[in-house]
Amino acid sequence: MEVTIIEEEENPMLHRSDVRFEVTHEEATPSRLSVRDSLAAKLNKDADEVVIHTLDTKFGMRKTVGYAKVYDSPEDARDVEQEYMLERNKIGMDEEAEPEAEEA
Repeated sequence: MEVTIIEEEENPMLHRSDVRFEVTHEEATPSRLSVRDSLAAKLNKDADEVVIHTLDTKFGMRKTVGYAKVYDSPEDARDVEQEYMLERNKIGMDEEAEPEAEEA
């Protein structure tokens, strides 16, 4: 899987960068988490700082175009992003899963 950055725009008010990227893959469309990890590695960021919003693969193509938000820290991501996006990207799930288990 090869990740290519198409466009990167700084958003200092929200402590993040908005990134449009393209993923070239051999097999089926890669999972959101594997794309997140590859994009984080390419940008030299921690995986918890990258939130993948969209992945769009045209039928029969081996390229996927996506949009991600890359935050300065995982705390910034938790402060700004909606809960369902954090769950989809598995950000902060380890910390939140333990208190829920204790309540049950």
